[in-house]
Amino acid sequence: MELLTDDQITAELAESPGWTIADRQITRTVGRKDFKDAIIFVGGVACLAEQANHHPDILIQWNKVTLTLSTHSAGGLTAADFSLARRISGLA
Repeated sequence: MELLTDDQITAELAESPGWTIADRQITRTVGRKDFKDAIIFVGGVACLAEQANHHPDILIQWNKVTLTLSTHSAGGLTAADFSLARRISGLA
């Protein structure tokens, strides 16, 4: 996978509302109704991640789910990160 340039990242972020960038990765925190709803949401994210063969880091804090994406094998952000981010946003 090819790393995105700064200009490409800026363009991708404009198409990915709710996602922020820091340290060569993108992050989004999603609030859910309660813990059970957060876990159900994570199950949906897991299905999308498996389909894409691209897996986010996931932090669950009661009703908040924080998702972090980067392509570790490439050492930063690739098109795969933003593609999955937009699919995840469809669940939120």
